[in-house]
Amino acid sequence: MPPLHVEVDRGDKTPLTTQIYRGLRSAIESGQLPSGTRLPSWRDLAAQLGVSRGTVRVAYERLMDEQFAIGMGPAGTRVAERPAGSSRLDQAPEAIPLPQLFHDFGTSPLTFQMGVPSQSAFPFKLWSRVLTQASRQVAAAPVSYPDPRGDPELRKEIAAYLAIARGIHCEPSQLLITGGFSGALGVATGALQLQGKEAWIEDPGFPLTRTALRLAGMNVTGVRVDDEGLDISAGERSAPAAALVVVTPGQHAPLGMTMSLPRRLALLAWARRTGAWIIEDDYLSELQLHGRAAPALASLDQERRVLHIGSFSKTISPSLRLGFLVVPPALVRRCGEFAACLAPAPSATVQRAVAEFLRQGHYLRHLRRMKALYRAQRESLLRCLQDMSSDVIKPAATAGLAVVTSLAASASDVDIALRALPFGLAPTPLSPWSMHAPPRRGLLLGVTNIDERRLAADCHRLAELATRG
Repeated sequence: MPPLHVEVDRGDKTPLTTQIYRGLRSAIESGQLPSGTRLPSWRDLAAQLGVSRGTVRVAYERLMDEQFAIGMGPAGTRVAERPAGSSRLDQAPEAIPLPQLFHDFGTSPLTFQMGVPSQSAFPFKLWSRVLTQASRQVAAAPVSYPDPRGDPELRKEIAAYLAIARGIHCEPSQLLITGGFSGALGVATGALQLQGKEAWIEDPGFPLTRTALRLAGMNVTGVRVDDEGLDISAGERSAPAAALVVVTPGQHAPLGMTMSLPRRLALLAWARRTGAWIIEDDYLSELQLHGRAAPALASLDQERRVLHIGSFSKTISPSLRLGFLVVPPALVRRCGEFAACLAPAPSATVQRAVAEFLRQGHYLRHLRRMKALYRAQRESLLRCLQDMSSDVIKPAATAGLAVVTSLAASASDVDIALRALPFGLAPTPLSPWSMHAPPRRGLLLGVTNIDERRLAADCHRLAELATRG
């Protein structure tokens, strides 16, 4: 139930019953209490307000008489259905205007949508069993504040996983559990305190990273990438005094190339020479569809200048909002203080569940199955696009869990992506990822949630939309 604040003033001549009735009615009419919300029991609200249960009962009965609430016996008293548009909250504007990145929140993934794992192949029964067990453990745990840096067992399991899968050797004390990638980026930038300093990001690069750095008070410079990844020399020419760089060296977001070893060594040498920090976004982590994923940049870091960020959003589910941050020993205390004060670790139940998922080997088995599935689906999409032989939309490259397509010169990738949504298609336009003009245009077609039975029809529909553009 949403937070409910009903006040009573015993100095007021208005009867307490009327004050409670007016407070509840106002909350219902404003939309603070949406339709279907269960109201507190007479006993609970009476105890909260310091009045008798009879006083609350009379207020509730008046709400029911005027059809603001419905009595449902053992199911309690609930807010009645209100006419559409009656709530002022329903008319609030969308708070995050990012249609090119997120078509909607809390809905099933659409065809070609990026950034979400397979809906149909997720091991729901196994995950439900693990989550239920974790929930029971948390319910039986002592009633006390959990470690804001994250559950110790999960931090230990992630440290072990990183040593095996990503070549990073760290102590659990260097790990912080965060609210996804964005939570980890917030802790890192907040603890580093680089307001007013210059930062490099890849161009093209993740738009939300660009926005996050600007919100952290940094001046952002886009540095071009080529087949070897971030061009360090170009960065030194564009912003020689940069104090931070955010990179996706394992699989570039969104073009998919792996940063070459000479570029990695050059980037680490630049950080050592200038005293700058490197934030490694381990985009897609182990989800390398051909061959073994390259070790993390942090595995080469001898000077302790790299902060490594990973998450479970693309491997398990973005709804977990669970990520992690590995920091150099010199930053452990500062990042821990920042997390404790401003960004403590998320749900204890989810943390316990993921720890068990890792400990029992389910996670690595799940990754193996998903890589085989995504590899097959990516090949199917490539064949479909090639067989279609469209002059307007053509496959240009594979990029991790997506296929990059090029468009005719006259087509707008943003316009095509928006017009595809009513047809259940969610390609990602490439141009918003660029900082420099002219932006690279094209569509990113995610392969994790395609249906091969209707793939040909979906590709033809996308080609039709591109032709009209």
